[in-house]
Amino acid sequence: MHVLEVIKTRKSVRSYIDKPIEGDKLNKILNAARLAPSASNRQEWRFIVVREPETRKSLARVAASQKFVGDAAVVIAACAEGIDHVMPCGQLSYPIDVAIALDHISLAAVELGLGTCWIGAFDEQKVKQLLGIPEAMRVVELMCLGYPANPAPVEKRRLPLDHIVKYEHW
Repeated sequence: MHVLEVIKTRKSVRSYIDKPIEGDKLNKILNAARLAPSASNRQEWRFIVVREPETRKSLARVAASQKFVGDAAVVIAACAEGIDHVMPCGQLSYPIDVAIALDHISLAAVELGLGTCWIGAFDEQKVKQLLGIPEAMRVVELMCLGYPANPAPVEKRRLPLDHIVKYEHW
């Protein structure tokens, strides 16, 4: 699948079949994150791959009780260390860099027949306690990963280009 087709096909998956993810596929997906760009090549992302069913269910409880989080074959806790770096533009680098790495994960997953869902509704302190994450780290996002129960594409509602793009100036 070409990258533009992968981008068109990607969707948020909230229903998964009960099937583990093969090790080679998981490694390819994680390697896609490793290859992501980051500010000053800091590579501050760190990922905890949760496959154990009871831990996934516990994550679902601290993620606004979203049951599907526990139903995914894998939940990735996307964390960052070195959270103080500010880019010259004034933005902290870690949330942007972790998001880029997660986007690489989501696109690689689609290419391999898997689905993902970004999870921002969670209690960071409870996730840290559950997974033994050091206090100095930030948990930026959780990401579900698994085989979609309904792999059919969905129509995306997006604003038209002329609404979101300006050329040369505002």
